[in-house]
Amino acid sequence: MAVVLTTARAFATCDAAKKVLKDAGHEIRIVTPDKPLKSEELIPLVKDIDALIAGLDFITPQVINAAQNLKIIARNGVGYDRVDLMTAKKNNIEVTITPGTNSLSVCELAFSFITGLARKIHVMDTSVCSGSWKRENGVELNGKTIAIFGTGSIGKNLAIRCVAFGMKVIAYDLYPNVELQEKYGVTYYDSMAPLFELADFISLHLPATEQTREMINKESINKMKKGVYIINTARGDLINNDDLYEALVSGYVGGVGLDTFTEEPFTDSRFFNHKNVILTPHTGAFTQDAIVKTLVMAAEDVVRVLDGNKPLHSVSQ
Repeated sequence: MAVVLTTARAFATCDAAKKVLKDAGHEIRIVTPDKPLKSEELIPLVKDIDALIAGLDFITPQVINAAQNLKIIARNGVGYDRVDLMTAKKNNIEVTITPGTNSLSVCELAFSFITGLARKIHVMDTSVCSGSWKRENGVELNGKTIAIFGTGSIGKNLAIRCVAFGMKVIAYDLYPNVELQEKYGVTYYDSMAPLFELADFISLHLPATEQTREMINKESINKMKKGVYIINTARGDLINNDDLYEALVSGYVGGVGLDTFTEEPFTDSRFFNHKNVILTPHTGAFTQDAIVKTLVMAAEDVVRVLDGNKPLHSVSQ
């Protein structure tokens, strides 16, 4: 019997994932933190475990070295930038992700931001509840141009939905999707600059890398159309918050929908009461459907590794 620690917040309520581990005869230790665990919080929890199903925790070299029996780190999601892959490899620890399981959920949240901002639904909800009954002028999506940065599973599904609403979709990705081009008429560009210039809506679906960090900044915003709407359900590091807020205050950016932030929980109160901002607490993947699919996939790879087999969704180098 192996010991499996899970710090993924939704695991406690996911009976299907628990069953996968219990049927394999493993002990489950469940921790449900309010926010991602830091290195010093994780170290005392990992010393005798064999597997870790992790949320967005900071899995540093110190954490990995403290876990003498650890064989697999299964990320509950697709991002693994907070896992030290080099140290994991050095210690013969597999690192896995759960590709595709939450793509529709994140895509649908991004699309909700688009429709919500376009019609200012959140503003009018507040108006009705306060008794003022004030209508807001919105915009139609039909005929508008949306720039999608990153057309992996999430970006691809968003593009399909935007086309269905009559939007023109332009995109940037190192690996253009042929189906999107041929079947849905998506136009790809070799650089980001034209997308900034042409878009009425911008939706970010890229990882945070040296090339993409703070890609939304004063310089790129100045290239955009006045009144552009910006949606980020990818990584908070893609946006320079000071530059974005300045553009919101000036009215140059028409609205913002954010689900991911540089620090979480997000405490930059400048954004809290701005009428053209919608904020959600990194909840893109948090639907009943996605939770089950994601945690079951993570648990299944844990069982494979603990049985001495190779995982299906390894990112180990």
